[in-house]
Amino acid sequence: MIHAVFIDYTGTTIQESGMELKEVVARICKNSTLRQPRDVMNAWWGLVKQYENSSFGDSYLTEDEIVDRALLDLVKTFQLKENLAELHRLIQDYWVNAPLFPDVREFYETCPLPLYVISNNGIQYVEKAMKRNRLCPTGIVCADMVRAYKPHKELFEKALDVSGFRADQVIHIGDSFQSDVQGAASAGIQPVLLQRSGNRRYEGITTVQALYEVLDLLK
Repeated sequence: MIHAVFIDYTGTTIQESGMELKEVVARICKNSTLRQPRDVMNAWWGLVKQYENSSFGDSYLTEDEIVDRALLDLVKTFQLKENLAELHRLIQDYWVNAPLFPDVREFYETCPLPLYVISNNGIQYVEKAMKRNRLCPTGIVCADMVRAYKPHKELFEKALDVSGFRADQVIHIGDSFQSDVQGAASAGIQPVLLQRSGNRRYEGITTVQALYEVLDLLK
């Protein structure tokens, strides 16, 4: 029987868009050899994931430290000429102000079980975003707490400790197969893959296209 729901933040709760992020992308397009927004986003997320994957324990870097390093990589690789401090502040604002997906608020209001946000972002940004959007999760568990990012199981195990439930008593919802599905499964948690666009299926993995579909799994 399921007693709690763990839910991802970026890509599941908040969109990878918004005024601040659009400004960052536009400025990079204007002031580097990357000319297309898609190329900027691919380069950016590739760098972020690369640093997250190698960041663990004593070698752990916060998301803010990763942003600084990724921006410097854009300078070296794509000749970015920009005010890096300003771009960093815009990215911090994006973490807080990014728009919710349309189905998020209703899900929070109708989910009958405790909700715990599990995020790679710093807790100070997630807490501000929850307050700004008037969302009240039961708990927030972030990578800084365990010095490890998804898909490392330590982050999911920390969420279990915080919630007080066993792995077989919770589910985890996320939009990334590698980070969310594989990470949750490594901790013995049932993963639910959210694919709002696309319909790729993975054997043995529960897949939904909207958060309200998860409610049927909780009955």
